[in-house]
Amino acid sequence: MSAPRQIIMLRHGQSAANVDQSIYNRVPDYRIPLTPLGIAQAKEAGAKVREKLAGNKVCVYVSPYLRAYETLEALELGDLIDRVIEEPRLREQDWANFQVASEIADQKVLRDAYGHFFYRFREGESGSDVYDRISSFMETLYRHWSKPSYAPNTLLVTHGLTMRLFCMRWFHWSVEYFESLNNPDNADVHTLIRQGNKYLLDVPFNQWQPTPQTQTVLQASRVIW
Repeated sequence: MSAPRQIIMLRHGQSAANVDQSIYNRVPDYRIPLTPLGIAQAKEAGAKVREKLAGNKVCVYVSPYLRAYETLEALELGDLIDRVIEEPRLREQDWANFQVASEIADQKVLRDAYGHFFYRFREGESGSDVYDRISSFMETLYRHWSKPSYAPNTLLVTHGLTMRLFCMRWFHWSVEYFESLNNPDNADVHTLIRQGNKYLLDVPFNQWQPTPQTQTVLQASRVIW
């Protein structure tokens, strides 16, 4: 396998829904655009990505959501892009169709109590569902990397939760450790850098509570029942 030199992950810039969640009531999630600030954030991230690429080609996998495509466009990578592949498995976690804000707010409270990894939204997915499709996507990556003509770099333009779950799957993090992680900010860049036969994450995700990567439910606080 001709593994890439680095796997760059990028969360989309600020979207209209990051500013006003009522937009979910009338616009399909996958059609929600970036804000002007989001475009500026993506342009700034583009400078970081170009620096990481150092003039080398990159194969891009992009979520089919409008905000991801607009982020990719604003990166202005030009002829550094070897190929762009739309990858539905990199989409945002499905929460609902047209979302009713009050219902989603109630479910978020339940999710916080139940756990972000296993809680499934009534018309959508759980974190574990996203984990499963990320696992399937990784199998595709391995097949692509086996081709001699594959670019020396990989770029994933995706969503915050998806980035965390990609790393969880890649590094075999425990569910308890995943639960301790915050989402990256809009247009944040995290990179898996190859060192020998292994990859290291250059910038760790922030934690809202200290939890070791190997902690399991055995070491978690017991639920009183």
